[in-house]
Amino acid sequence: MNPASLKGRSLVNFKDWTPEEIRYLIDLSREVKKSSHSGEVHQRFVGKTIALIFEKRSTRTRCAFETAFGEEGGHPVFLSTQDIQLGSKESVEDTARVLGRMFSAIEFRGFKQSTVETLAREAGVPVYNGLTDEYHPTQVLADVMTLEEVYGKLPGLRLCYVGDGRNNVARSLIVICSKMGINCTIITPDELSTDRQLLDECKPWAERSGARITVTGSLDAVMGADALYTDVWVSMGEEKSREERHALLGPYQVNEALMQRTGNPSCVFMHCLPAVKGEEVTIPVIEGPQSRVWDQAENRKHTIKAIMLATL
Repeated sequence: MNPASLKGRSLVNFKDWTPEEIRYLIDLSREVKKSSHSGEVHQRFVGKTIALIFEKRSTRTRCAFETAFGEEGGHPVFLSTQDIQLGSKESVEDTARVLGRMFSAIEFRGFKQSTVETLAREAGVPVYNGLTDEYHPTQVLADVMTLEEVYGKLPGLRLCYVGDGRNNVARSLIVICSKMGINCTIITPDELSTDRQLLDECKPWAERSGARITVTGSLDAVMGADALYTDVWVSMGEEKSREERHALLGPYQVNEALMQRTGNPSCVFMHCLPAVKGEEVTIPVIEGPQSRVWDQAENRKHTIKAIMLATL
């Protein structure tokens, strides 16, 4: 693969990225992390700027983008919905055209996937999806990097996501696993099952990579898992559904018994954070020796820096 082919690319989700391109990002992320841990200092973004648009609050995404860009000598500018006219007095298209003439790149974290897609189409500079209601690509890149650090490989691994099968993390895991040969099982109640359209879209990628993508309501499916992954039961913007969500997902809590049910003492626990400890995961699991959530959180920064290096 020619790395130059990634220059100017946006990342709105991984559907239009090849396995080879994703592989390149993972390898570059590992190089970036190694350099960071050895204390190397680079200034590869000197003279560059990035607009960070946030409709939704964030810890990891904001901090990862700001520190990754700033450490390389670039200038990040944080823009909340209180700071700009995005989608209110000014259309998304017009905002994209203006920011694209002022900034080297744009990051968007918010509600509608259509917003980040419009930004990418109209801005003329790379646009990165920091999270929408449908996809969270920078998160799952850090996830697969973490998995590879643990097991030394990706193809053939068994990842079980336990929880809301419709949310942005579950959907993004299905996409990247189908590309990279990871067997991905979504364990979720029928009411929160992953949409068939996405599964059909990912099917040919999974066939090429050898991945098995499964959606089931049975917790027995955790048997043999290399990783159990979960997320909060109530996503941002869905607070009105709290009671209903808790009733549906209560049986799907990741606890010590479920970790043992995998039959794999090497199975690791993963979570995109923030976590509501005592709800989707028990404290002994997330704070225990099988937890890799802090590695995932750190890897958000290294993978985001790699994405920006590759595309800028």
